[in-house]
Amino acid sequence: MKIALLGYGKMGHEVERIALAKGHEIAVTIDNEQEWNDRLEALKSADIAIEFSQPDQAFNNINRCFDLHLPIVVGTTAWYDRLDEVKERCLREKQSLFYAPNFSIGMNMVFKMNKELAHFAEQYGYAMSLAETHHIHKLDKPSGTAAKLANDIIAENNRYQCWSINEPYPADTLPIEVTREGEVFGIHSITAQSSADRITLTHEAFSREGLAQGALAAAQFLIGKTGVFTMEALLG
Repeated sequence: MKIALLGYGKMGHEVERIALAKGHEIAVTIDNEQEWNDRLEALKSADIAIEFSQPDQAFNNINRCFDLHLPIVVGTTAWYDRLDEVKERCLREKQSLFYAPNFSIGMNMVFKMNKELAHFAEQYGYAMSLAETHHIHKLDKPSGTAAKLANDIIAENNRYQCWSINEPYPADTLPIEVTREGEVFGIHSITAQSSADRITLTHEAFSREGLAQGALAAAQFLIGKTGVFTMEALLG
């Protein structure tokens, strides 16, 4: 694949490292507005774009790729308030979009187990809560991963109607504890607790490698397809 990297921070560099090791080619890197102007022709030569920029840039980056009919894989989060708008354009114009709050294969296994735990917790009267820890540079609170975990719990467990990161927590509100410290790559924990015991699911990322590997797998999956896809499609 000839890959365009939109966003050339730590995640962009990690995707580049693994892509080159797998024999792919980096057609262009774009990290600011000037580079969008200067490197547009190189962008047109790419087979696919992989986007790890900033929340305030992701929406425009997606639309710019749609303008070029360039398939795009998006790992940036905190832009999902415009997701319906993006999906509508993608489907109307037969474009290609793959998005995920977390590309780690391991984390996506936890997503599946989280849904099962939420259903179990409602059935047997367990109270649920979430906690997530990331490095101090992460902009969104909670993380996109934690938001997905919370929304999946709400969908599976009628006890909870919403989530919040701020105390106090009403009975129908799922608590999310957010911590920003050091250079932590990402720790997400789901807890279900009763008067008798406690169940905890935890995923800890040791590096960005799992996210980059998943994004490249998504890119290979997306080539030749049109529509909107998520990790559920990739993992079957």
